[in-house]
Order: sequence, then C-alpha cells, then structure tokens
Amino acid sequence: AIKASKAIGFPMIVKAAAGGGGRGMKVALTADDLVEAVQTAQSEATAAFGNGAVYMERYLQKPRHIELQVIADSHGNVVHLGERDCSLQRRHQKILEEAPSPALSAAERVAIGETVNRAIAAIGYLGVGTIEFLWEDGEFFFIEMNTRLQVEHPVTEMITGVDLVREQIRIAAGLPLSFTQADVKFTGHSIECRINAENAETFTPSPGTITDFHAPGGLGVRLDSAIYAGYSIPPYYDSLIGKLIVHGRDREECIARLKRSLNEMVIGGIDTTIPLFQKLLAEPDILSGDYDIHWLENWAKRQKGDA
Repeated sequence: AIKASKAIGFPMIVKAAAGGGGRGMKVALTADDLVEAVQTAQSEATAAFGNGAVYMERYLQKPRHIELQVIADSHGNVVHLGERDCSLQRRHQKILEEAPSPALSAAERVAIGETVNRAIAAIGYLGVGTIEFLWEDGEFFFIEMNTRLQVEHPVTEMITGVDLVREQIRIAAGLPLSFTQADVKFTGHSIECRINAENAETFTPSPGTITDFHAPGGLGVRLDSAIYAGYSIPPYYDSLIGKLIVHGRDREECIARLKRSLNEMVIGGIDTTIPLFQKLLAEPDILSGDYDIHWLENWAKRQKGDA
C-alpha cells in the first residue's frame, strides 16, 4: 500500500473491492493515515462482504458524481441515454439524483457519451448498465460499472421516454433495441428524491407502521413505491420506501413541481426524509445546482452547529 501510494499521491481513498454502498471506504490525507485507513477498510469490507480485498485511488477534494446510462443488445447496437448527477450523498450513499447534470457543458456531454459508447462496444457488453465517474474541473475519473438497473434509472426514463425495463426484457429475449442513438431525444429535466424511513436530521432508521399515506400527483409526477396506510416497515432491510420522481420542461419547473409534490406527500407514523428535501430545496446552492459529493454532509454539520 505504501509503495502504491507513491505513484497515486495523497490524498487518496481506500475502497473495498467486493462491495459498495459506501461501506469499506476510508480516506488517507497523508502517509501517516494510510495504514489505519487500509486496516479499517479491510475490516469493514470483511464484515460487510466477506472479502477484505481493497484498492486505492486518488481522492478528489470537490468532485461531482456523474454516471452514464448505457444499453446494448446482442446485435451490436450500443446506445447511451445521457448522464445522471448523483452528487447529493450522505455516507457515500445517494439521496437525490437529477438528469441532466447542471454542471456539464454540451460539449462535455457529447464527448463523454461517445467515449462510453466506444468502451461498451469494445467489451461486448450486453444489457443495461451504468458507468460511474467522479467529475472535477472538467475531468472525468472512472469509478466503476454497475451491471444492472439502478435505483435512479427513472430520471433517465423521464427525460428520454425510454422504458429501460422493457428494453432489458427485449434484450434478454434476443431482440434488438427498439431505437438507435440518433432516435434518443433529451427533453426537460428530472429529479428523484429517495424517500427513506429515516430521521431527516440524524438519518437514524425509523421502522414501524405507516398510519397515514397520501401520494402526490399531477403533471410530471411519478411515485415508485409499494407502501400504504397500515404497511409495516421492518427493521431488517434498507430504509428506502419510495422514490419520488418529477419532470419539468426545465430545471426551474422541475424544482417547482418537486416542492409541491413534497408538500402534498403524507407518510404518517414514522420518520421520513421528506423534511430533509424540503429544507434542501430552499438552499441557494441546490437551486443553482452548485454542489459536490461533500456538500450534504458539510451542510448537515452546519445545521447541527446552528441548533
């Protein structure tokens, strides 16, 4: 690890090779921090994934998390469906995603899309997948590829009109994609809020029974969830209980619809992250799209300091 650090340079991050979800990740700002970071990451990785293997990479100070949705069939067709910006995170886990990214220029968007298409074609990939990057100062740094449909896929569906699940089934049946890259049209802006059964300030899980439930509605509003009044949330699993996805003609309209939808939504009997999103959508940085992957945790610390 010490030898590799000389080539990578500090600061650097140690990551679990066998897992994700923010577990098994530790930052080493200097050489003095490295041994402890490796040992802690290995310990967490072994406990969480049964595999203590870790790898190291450059740690960026203020990056954004930008990922591209790709889809490829068995007939040699590869298409990308644009990027998603997933930079609002807590403990390295996404809580809000939007498409397109408010940070990328049109030229950057075209360039990374073409690069990803070439890479996917070169490896002969089949199915839907997501290429994840960190982006800082106009540079993309590859993180990983998720070879599956992701939680945040609806924002891509909203701006492209493509049903990713339908296309995935078609590919599995050996059929070609029903569209080409030239057919893909990006329309408007979409944001997804992950509604978690958690305290909005401490992020402590909140299992229990839902006593009241009302889903938001209206033009451009979609709720992916299975909850209802009387539904019991167990303490054993991930706290995600719903995804609120909103689409608008532009980012401003999308945010206006999202604010209204959050105000309409009622989930009683448990704590949820709805109040968190209501607060975030009053923050100038969020409204302008000027945030990075550390923004939320820094904001949460400031909130505690003001309390």
